[in-house]
Amino acid sequence: MSTADDGADRGSDRSLGQLVAHATTEVSALVHDEIALAKAELRNDVKRAGVGGLAGGAAAIVLLFSLPMLSFALAYGIQAWSGWHLSVCFLLSFAANVLVAGLLGLIALVFFKKAKAGKGPQKTVASAKQTAAVLGNVKPHPRQTVEEHPAVESVTRSAV
Repeated sequence: MSTADDGADRGSDRSLGQLVAHATTEVSALVHDEIALAKAELRNDVKRAGVGGLAGGAAAIVLLFSLPMLSFALAYGIQAWSGWHLSVCFLLSFAANVLVAGLLGLIALVFFKKAKAGKGPQKTVASAKQTAAVLGNVKPHPRQTVEEHPAVESVTRSAV
């Protein structure tokens, strides 16, 4: 923040009301920045959860739609290759389909765990608490008089 630079050359002629208004403005800007940070971190967690949801949905769709056609093709292929009984071949093709669905389900689980481990809002809340603790322990320090301090251009706060 630019509190030390902002109006340092005219600090002696600012009233208490102006100082409180300036401090309120700075704290308000800090709170808005913390909220923007929380939104950005939450957006990343939602994206990860979305990818996990898509992978889980893909696992369900693959299992649902591939079972009839893939099972028949695989079972008849195994039977032609090995000469085993057709019921054993159908069981093997079903096991292969379950294996593929399980693999896609594990991928979904990994993305869900990453989204949960992101802890975007928790980080921001901790940062806001730390900022509040620092602001609560701030003690005013004596400022230099106008004659002692060189002229400094006023610094405006960017609206980023």
